[in-house]
Amino acid sequence: MQRHQKRSEIDWPVIIGRVINASACEVWNDISSPGILEKCHPFCAQNPVKVWSGAASRDEIHYLNGLIYERRFYQWQEGSGYDLEILHNGRVLAIVMWRVSEISDQSCKLQISIYPRLPRKYPVFINWLVYRFRLRPMLGKYLKSVIRGFEWYATSRTPVTQNHFGKHPWFSAPEKVHG
Repeated sequence: MQRHQKRSEIDWPVIIGRVINASACEVWNDISSPGILEKCHPFCAQNPVKVWSGAASRDEIHYLNGLIYERRFYQWQEGSGYDLEILHNGRVLAIVMWRVSEISDQSCKLQISIYPRLPRKYPVFINWLVYRFRLRPMLGKYLKSVIRGFEWYATSRTPVTQNHFGKHPWFSAPEKVHG
Protein backbone atom coordinates (compact mmCIF):
# COMPACT_ATOMS: atom_id res chain seq x y z
CA MET A 1 0.00 0.00 0.00
CA GLN A 2 1.36 3.41 -0.88
CA ARG A 3 2.10 6.05 1.72
CA HIS A 4 -0.49 8.55 0.49
CA GLN A 5 -3.17 5.88 0.84
CA LYS A 6 -2.22 5.30 4.45
CA ARG A 7 -1.99 8.90 5.64
CA SER A 8 -5.08 10.71 6.82
CA GLU A 9 -7.06 12.88 4.46
CA ILE A 10 -5.98 15.99 6.35
CA ASP A 11 -2.20 16.10 6.53
CA TRP A 12 -1.32 17.91 9.70
CA PRO A 13 1.87 16.17 10.70
CA VAL A 14 4.09 16.68 13.69
CA ILE A 15 7.68 16.42 12.48
CA ILE A 16 10.74 16.46 14.71
CA GLY A 17 14.32 15.91 13.58
CA ARG A 18 17.68 16.00 15.28
CA VAL A 19 21.31 15.75 14.21
CA ILE A 20 23.02 12.82 15.91
CA ASN A 21 26.78 12.45 16.21
CA ALA A 22 26.80 8.88 14.94
CA SER A 23 26.90 7.45 11.45
CA ALA A 24 23.68 6.95 9.53
CA CYS A 25 24.52 3.23 9.37
CA GLU A 26 24.77 2.99 13.18
CA VAL A 27 21.52 4.86 13.71
CA TRP A 28 19.77 2.78 11.05
CA ASN A 29 21.00 -0.42 12.72
CA ASP A 30 19.55 0.85 16.00
CA ILE A 31 16.14 1.96 14.74
CA SER A 32 15.72 -1.21 12.65
CA SER A 33 16.58 -3.63 15.47
CA PRO A 34 13.76 -5.70 16.98
CA GLY A 35 12.86 -4.64 20.53
CA ILE A 36 15.03 -1.50 20.37
CA LEU A 37 12.43 0.71 22.02
CA GLU A 38 13.26 -0.87 25.38
CA LYS A 39 16.76 0.64 25.12
CA CYS A 40 15.99 3.98 23.50
CA HIS A 41 12.42 5.05 24.28
CA PRO A 42 12.07 6.92 27.59
CA PHE A 43 8.36 6.09 27.97
CA CYS A 44 8.56 2.41 26.96
CA ALA A 45 8.22 -0.29 29.59
CA GLN A 46 8.28 -3.18 27.08
CA ASN A 47 8.59 -3.65 23.31
CA PRO A 48 7.45 -7.22 22.54
CA VAL A 49 8.08 -8.24 18.95
CA LYS A 50 5.39 -10.23 17.12
CA VAL A 51 7.09 -10.48 13.70
CA TRP A 52 10.31 -8.85 12.55
CA SER A 53 10.83 -9.06 8.81
CA GLY A 54 11.12 -5.64 7.18
CA ALA A 55 7.86 -4.24 5.83
CA ALA A 56 5.82 -7.04 7.45
CA SER A 57 7.18 -6.31 10.94
CA ARG A 58 4.84 -5.96 13.90
CA ASP A 59 5.50 -5.16 17.51
CA GLU A 60 3.90 -3.50 20.50
CA ILE A 61 4.90 -0.63 22.69
CA HIS A 62 3.85 -0.93 26.31
CA TYR A 63 4.00 2.53 27.84
CA LEU A 64 4.92 3.29 31.44
CA ASN A 65 1.30 4.17 32.20
CA GLY A 66 0.04 0.75 31.04
CA LEU A 67 -1.22 1.86 27.60
CA ILE A 68 -0.42 -0.63 24.81
CA TYR A 69 -0.19 0.31 21.13
CA GLU A 70 0.51 -2.00 18.21
CA ARG A 71 2.97 -0.94 15.52
CA ARG A 72 2.34 -2.39 12.03
CA PHE A 73 5.07 -1.63 9.53
CA TYR A 74 4.06 -1.40 5.89
CA GLN A 75 6.97 0.23 4.09
CA TRP A 76 10.66 -0.48 4.67
CA GLN A 77 13.51 1.32 2.90
CA GLU A 78 16.63 -0.52 3.97
CA GLY A 79 19.20 1.89 5.37
CA SER A 80 17.02 4.98 5.32
CA GLY A 81 13.64 4.52 6.98
CA TYR A 82 10.25 2.92 7.37
CA ASP A 83 6.58 3.76 7.69
CA LEU A 84 4.16 2.23 10.15
CA GLU A 85 0.68 2.47 11.58
CA ILE A 86 -0.01 2.92 15.28
CA LEU A 87 -3.10 1.02 16.41
CA HIS A 88 -5.05 0.79 19.64
CA ASN A 89 -7.77 -1.86 19.91
CA GLY A 90 -7.60 -2.36 16.14
CA ARG A 91 -8.14 1.32 15.33
CA VAL A 92 -5.45 3.24 13.43
CA LEU A 93 -4.47 6.28 15.49
CA ALA A 94 -1.59 7.57 13.40
CA ILE A 95 0.85 6.97 10.59
CA VAL A 96 4.51 7.34 11.61
CA MET A 97 7.51 7.77 9.32
CA TRP A 98 11.07 7.28 10.53
CA ARG A 99 13.93 8.60 8.36
CA VAL A 100 17.71 8.57 8.72
CA SER A 101 19.80 10.74 6.41
CA GLU A 102 23.57 10.94 6.30
CA ILE A 103 25.24 14.28 6.95
CA SER A 104 28.83 13.02 7.16
CA ASP A 105 30.67 9.81 8.03
CA GLN A 106 30.09 10.54 11.70
CA SER A 107 26.75 12.34 11.80
CA CYS A 108 23.23 11.96 10.52
CA LYS A 109 19.76 13.35 10.95
CA LEU A 110 17.01 11.27 12.50
CA GLN A 111 13.52 12.53 11.73
CA ILE A 112 10.17 11.19 12.92
CA SER A 113 6.90 12.37 11.38
CA ILE A 114 3.53 11.57 12.92
CA TYR A 115 0.29 12.00 10.98
CA PRO A 116 -2.46 11.70 13.59
CA ARG A 117 -5.83 10.36 12.45
CA LEU A 118 -8.39 12.90 13.55
CA PRO A 119 -12.06 11.94 13.84
CA ARG A 120 -14.02 12.73 10.70
CA LYS A 121 -17.20 13.33 12.68
CA TYR A 122 -16.02 16.80 13.70
CA PRO A 123 -15.73 19.84 11.42
CA VAL A 124 -12.25 20.54 10.05
CA PHE A 125 -12.01 23.72 12.12
CA ILE A 126 -12.58 21.81 15.38
CA ASN A 127 -10.00 19.20 14.38
CA TRP A 128 -7.55 21.97 13.50
CA LEU A 129 -8.00 23.55 16.95
CA VAL A 130 -7.41 20.18 18.64
CA TYR A 131 -4.37 19.60 16.45
CA ARG A 132 -2.93 23.08 16.90
CA PHE A 133 -3.40 23.49 20.65
CA ARG A 134 -3.30 19.92 21.98
CA LEU A 135 -1.92 17.31 19.60
CA ARG A 136 0.96 19.26 18.06
CA PRO A 137 2.45 20.45 21.37
CA MET A 138 2.02 17.09 23.12
CA LEU A 139 3.26 14.98 20.20
CA GLY A 140 6.15 17.41 19.67
CA LYS A 141 7.25 17.00 23.28
CA TYR A 142 6.90 13.24 22.95
CA LEU A 143 8.92 13.04 19.72
CA LYS A 144 11.69 15.23 21.11
CA SER A 145 12.12 12.81 24.03
CA VAL A 146 12.05 9.77 21.74
CA ILE A 147 14.66 11.20 19.37
CA ARG A 148 16.84 12.28 22.28
CA GLY A 149 16.58 8.70 23.57
CA PHE A 150 17.90 7.35 20.28
CA GLU A 151 20.63 9.98 20.29
CA TRP A 152 21.56 9.04 23.86
CA TYR A 153 21.80 5.37 22.97
CA ALA A 154 23.66 5.95 19.69
CA THR A 155 26.33 8.10 21.34
CA SER A 156 26.70 6.37 24.72
CA ARG A 157 25.56 2.76 24.00
CA THR A 158 23.78 3.03 27.34
CA PRO A 159 20.00 2.47 27.53
CA VAL A 160 17.84 5.40 28.59
CA THR A 161 16.06 5.28 31.90
CA GLN A 162 12.32 5.73 32.34
CA ASN A 163 11.30 9.36 31.79
CA HIS A 164 14.96 10.09 31.01
CA PHE A 165 14.23 13.57 29.60
CA GLY A 166 11.23 14.37 31.75
CA LYS A 167 7.74 12.98 32.19
CA HIS A 168 5.00 13.08 29.58
CA PRO A 169 1.35 13.42 30.70
CA TRP A 170 0.13 10.91 28.09
CA PHE A 171 2.69 8.14 28.49
CA SER A 172 4.44 8.32 31.87
CA ALA A 173 3.08 6.44 34.85
CA PRO A 174 0.82 8.62 36.99
CA GLU A 175 2.22 9.92 40.24
CA LYS A 176 1.36 7.77 43.22
CA VAL A 177 -0.44 9.65 45.94
CA HIS A 178 0.61 8.71 49.42
CA GLY A 179 -1.93 9.32 52.07
